[in-house]
Amino acid sequence: MDQLEAIQKHIEAERTRLNQMEEQHGRLHPSVIRQSRKLDDLINKYHKADITSKNRDSKR
Repeated sequence: MDQLEAIQKHIEAERTRLNQMEEQHGRLHPSVIRQSRKLDDLINKYHKADITSKNRDSKR
């Protein structure tokens, strides 16, 4: 499994966790907001890794 796939699986797991937390606590609960930010950070990490990978591939 490459880095992008690993990040993608992590994103899926954290998104599921966010949805569960949202159902339990509501959208504006501090723990839900923290989880949402964590998910945002993972998505940003994925996009950065994707761009880096594409740049690397284009130089070949």
